[in-house]
Amino acid sequence: MKKFLVMAVTLLMMVLMAGCGNKVETTAETPPEPAVDVGEQPPAEPSKILVAYFSRPGDNYEVGVIAKGNTEIVAEMIKDKTGADMFEIVPVNPYPEDYRACTEVAKQEQTENLRPAIISLVENIEQYDTIFLGYPIWWSDFPMAVYTFVENQPGLSGKTIIPFCTSAGDYMTGKEASIPEISRGANVREGIGIKGKRCQDEPDQVREQVNAWLTGLGY
Repeated sequence: MKKFLVMAVTLLMMVLMAGCGNKVETTAETPPEPAVDVGEQPPAEPSKILVAYFSRPGDNYEVGVIAKGNTEIVAEMIKDKTGADMFEIVPVNPYPEDYRACTEVAKQEQTENLRPAIISLVENIEQYDTIFLGYPIWWSDFPMAVYTFVENQPGLSGKTIIPFCTSAGDYMTGKEASIPEISRGANVREGIGIKGKRCQDEPDQVREQVNAWLTGLGY
């Protein structure tokens, strides 16, 4: 009997050991997150540019009667190079076509610090990041109609304004430094001054100068 019990216990241990030898441990794996199809992302829209300008045809200094103002000619060159939209600053009451009479009205407006009414402002200014601002130099300053535009146009704060002007020489007067203040917070980049007579007599050379200036600005 005792021998039988020993054999039974031995057999049971052999079975248990065999079971342990065949045991396989498994590790649960977390299934991967399914890929999310976001579709093709649209490219970022390029920043839009506006050329806002005041220009005066008629009888002009050194060039006589012209059909298109000097500043408008430069504005169109900037448009051609940058693909900008254009906006003309137009006074409600046009300035005299006669050169001498125009200078007298301009001087009176400046002396009295007037702000002549203009026909409209830019309605969708929020879509533009950069604004080229063009004007002739009158009595070493902006025409007062340009002050009207800059002071009354909503949404200029934070925009980049790049001035350009035409006058009796290839220069600016320094008045452009006041643009951040009168626009209530716009930023100003390097501008350009073009002699008005050159816009009429040598437009190809002026275009080369304007294009070189724009290239230097990154356009």
